[in-house]
Amino acid sequence: MDVHGRELRYFTAVAEELSFTRAAERLFVSQPALSKQIRMLEKQLGAELFHRDRRAVRLTAVGKALLPHARATLAAWRAAEEAVAGATAAERARLVIGMSTSPGRGLLPALRARLLSGHPRARPVLRQVSWADPTAGLADGSSDVAFVWLPLPDVERYRCVVVAEEPRWVALPPEHPLRGRAAADPEGAVDFADLAGEPFLALPPEAGPLREYWLAVDARGGRAPRVAGVVASAEETHEALVNGQGVVLLAAGNSSLVVRDGVTAVPVRGLSPSRLAVAARRDDGRPLVRAYLTAAAELDRRSAPGAGRREPGGGGQAA
Repeated sequence: MDVHGRELRYFTAVAEELSFTRAAERLFVSQPALSKQIRMLEKQLGAELFHRDRRAVRLTAVGKALLPHARATLAAWRAAEEAVAGATAAERARLVIGMSTSPGRGLLPALRARLLSGHPRARPVLRQVSWADPTAGLADGSSDVAFVWLPLPDVERYRCVVVAEEPRWVALPPEHPLRGRAAADPEGAVDFADLAGEPFLALPPEAGPLREYWLAVDARGGRAPRVAGVVASAEETHEALVNGQGVVLLAAGNSSLVVRDGVTAVPVRGLSPSRLAVAARRDDGRPLVRAYLTAAAELDRRSAPGAGRREPGGGGQAA
């Protein structure tokens, strides 16, 4: 037996009105259509639900038995519909923001304020993603938008808005010989040529072109880098530096993540600047995703140098 909610609604209306005419008006259906549905329900149940005559409509014993259950079923279904509607609304309002480390630079509160000014019901949710995923969750759909360092793999899949452009620095272990050279330099910097032969800490191989960028493969003239270890978080990077395992390139604005316990960071000449971007999948046109990208593009250029420029792809590290 397969009784539909519509049939229960029709039955309940007739039972409460005790009139097919008034029930039809209440339901905004024709009386013949209502009568047909009631007959179909009676056929399915194998019993009459109403005594009908020209003067009155009365419930049969079977009809009286069914009525409280029909009301309970309809109430349960209304509650289910409300729950589904609430969950759907919450899901539409939720925006998962992926990142490998906190982007800092005042970006999160600035973008949150801009997003909520136009979408006050939005619920931004932050999600930490391993450095092994350079898309910070965009590739597998676990993030809706993400802070990413460029270049991205499969860049044609994504829309990117650059929100920060910074020089690449190098973090040096305690007592590293290049510390003295940087201290003696008028700019407090070192040349990449002085670093090229050093053992480097690298992102996981899964990071693809981003791993190569932070090893400065493009500036080595075809000479392969010396990879001394793989790091997948800021803490792993700091620990490897403290232990003297190698040096690591990083964005200037991220130096504070590792500079402690004798580790220092200095600018590097001869390298292109790193670029931090807000990205989303190109085929994701949901309003909140578009709003977040628009907010990123509208950031004050004075507080975020290089912000608001749309790029197809380019370079930066999460350390």
